Amino acid sequence: MANSDRTPARNLAVLGLLAAVLYAAKLAMAWMPNIEPVSLLVMVYISVLGWRALLPIYAYILLEITTWGFGYWSACYLYVWLILAAAARLLRRMESSLGWAALSGGFGLCFGALCALTYWASGGWAFALSWWISGIPFDVLHCAGNFVMALALFQPCRKLLRRLAGPLAVQ
Repeated sequence: MANSDRTPARNLAVLGLLAAVLYAAKLAMAWMPNIEPVSLLVMVYISVLGWRALLPIYAYILLEITTWGFGYWSACYLYVWLILAAAARLLRRMESSLGWAALSGGFGLCFGALCALTYWASGGWAFALSWWISGIPFDVLHCAGNFVMALALFQPCRKLLRRLAGPLAVQ
């Protein structure tokens, strides 16, 4: 079998492993409230792999739903990670660690408001607003954790993924 014949299988295996990394990293840090590596990894994956990164992102979401069941939080996962992915795709050429940290921190701060949309759809504005306001302390933690993690790890993770992704990496 020629090397080019194995490329699609290799690429699919790499994308599957990236989904597993997302899931395992989230589980490893689950004991800390709203401190998670998923935002960082979504930005890294999208900046290196382009829209192909949606496969591991949505595989991760499927693993989360399979593990924890389907609820309001899982409905919002279907669009909030896409919002971060789209923002990271727009900024993919940015080299500033501070810029990536600001994007990640801002996303963490807005996470509760973005998720409140599912609560609005199910229970109205009062329900969504009360849910969002009660979660603001967690959004602040999410913001701080995302900011620090991206500031310290975005560039090294992106460099590593560019090297490991090989033909999957988008120029």
